[in-house]
Amino acid sequence: MTPRHGAPGPRDRESGALPYGVPPPGCRLPPGTRPGRVRLRVSDLERSVDYYERVLGLRVLGRSGEGASLGAEASGAPSPLVELQERRGATPSPPRGRPGLYHFALLLPDRAALGRFLGHLAELRERAGSADHLVSEALYLRDPDGLGIEVYADRPRSEWRWRDRQLLMATEPLDLAGLARAAATEAWNGAPAGTRMGHVHLHVGELGRAAAFYHEALGLDQTVWSYPGALFLSAGGYHHHLGLNSWAALAAPPSEDEAQLLEWELRVPSADAAESALTSLETAGHAAERSADGGLVRDPWGTALRIRAEDAASA
Repeated sequence: MTPRHGAPGPRDRESGALPYGVPPPGCRLPPGTRPGRVRLRVSDLERSVDYYERVLGLRVLGRSGEGASLGAEASGAPSPLVELQERRGATPSPPRGRPGLYHFALLLPDRAALGRFLGHLAELRERAGSADHLVSEALYLRDPDGLGIEVYADRPRSEWRWRDRQLLMATEPLDLAGLARAAATEAWNGAPAGTRMGHVHLHVGELGRAAAFYHEALGLDQTVWSYPGALFLSAGGYHHHLGLNSWAALAAPPSEDEAQLLEWELRVPSADAAESALTSLETAGHAAERSADGGLVRDPWGTALRIRAEDAASA
């Protein structure tokens, strides 16, 4: 019998099966799958670079023409987390949303780092939303073009709970005072080592079609499916690498002259895993553009997903 909440039962420990989540019917992305960089269209590159450095604490890793890549502190060669591409005069992302980006989410290494980030925002007098999602604690911002950003820290997996194979997630008030205390006396000094892309959350036109693409064809597990108007998916038992919602007020995808998500990246452990996912998507009727390290596909609303093999990407 599957436990309703708490630690895995004996059968789960012996088999290695997770006590929560619904696997896809065919291709299943392996543990080690994770989101990589996001590529964004912005209206003013210098303004956006200033925001991502000053507010988020990222640093410029490189520039090329009308673009810039930014990442966090790292002991080795850091990987870009955000790539900005300028289109002068692009209109802001509409506040009530359209198919495409809801937010991308930077995962900090621990709660103390999130507490330091909270203090940093207070010093800047930067407005932010907040939420306790039970599995994580989160702060929410919008960049100068209205693109959504989450900065969050996970709770230990030992504290995650589930019921009837579904992880328990919610949107509750965040304990801001407790989060501030977690920072102790240490000040924010930029996005710390270990900061990575935790998840991407997308507006979609209809959850059933989105599930057919991202769950059945791509191969992500469903982890939360009773949250109103939303669906959460992951690989390897994470609470979610991808959020999907049907909350957008506008049905049409963004135009070329609008600030937007140009593509997001899903990194898989091997070239074989990338090929399996791409083949599964093609079998389901979705065209894939192959590349040396994976391929590019578009969901039913035109949002571009780049699947990259870690072994090829790091070669």
